[in-house]
Amino acid sequence: MTGFRTLFYKEVLRFWKVATQTLTAPIVTAMLYLLIFGHVLEAHVQVFPGVSYTAFLVPGLVMMSVLQNAFANSSSSLIQSKITGNLVFVLLTPLSHWEMFGAYVIAAMIRGFMVGLGVLLITVWFAKLSFVAPLWIIAFALLGAAILGTMGLLAGIWAEKFDQLAAFQNFLIVPATFLAGVFYSVHSLPPFWLAVSHMNPFFYMIDGFRYGFFGHSDVPPSTSLGIVLVFFIVLSTLAVTLLKRGYKLRH
Repeated sequence: MTGFRTLFYKEVLRFWKVATQTLTAPIVTAMLYLLIFGHVLEAHVQVFPGVSYTAFLVPGLVMMSVLQNAFANSSSSLIQSKITGNLVFVLLTPLSHWEMFGAYVIAAMIRGFMVGLGVLLITVWFAKLSFVAPLWIIAFALLGAAILGTMGLLAGIWAEKFDQLAAFQNFLIVPATFLAGVFYSVHSLPPFWLAVSHMNPFFYMIDGFRYGFFGHSDVPPSTSLGIVLVFFIVLSTLAVTLLKRGYKLRH
């Protein structure tokens, strides 16, 4: 466990040392989204009865911030270690693949939670929020951060340079996030894009998370939880297997 604690501490310290870039900047970005979309659409869109558009938007922005920053933390850490060559010092230690997986993913979750909490504490002043089912909020935040931390780990393992990592984020993570109903209800989409959204695991994370605030969702939260849980198990199994084999890490 000493090795796990050391690697975990190193990962947390890595983003904490540049908190302006890793924590403050994403919070400011989420604030801009809220101010722009809230101002433009507040009087024109009401997704759930009795819920203002700004209030509807806040949980989506919080979850989006959690997901994107959890992914960014583990993926950027691994690719930087590979490019600078200091990954060899991690591989030389008697760390098991489970300890490496846990350290990278839990550190990514912590960064995601810190950004998400920062966004929530600031945006809560702009809208009237209710916390109907806080356990659903916690469950989907935990699973969402764990999934994106694992996806970041997989992207960091696969990518050999920053361009490949940027492609992974720009062509997979960002579109999946925006198609997940952060800014709208997916039922407002045309049939084709509605079907695409229902194949998107990010949709179930955000929809279930939003249910915890308002008690309304496009899909029953138990269904969303089951889908998200299966997705996490599949991804974590793949990530642990690749770490165990040393895929693109040892050779």
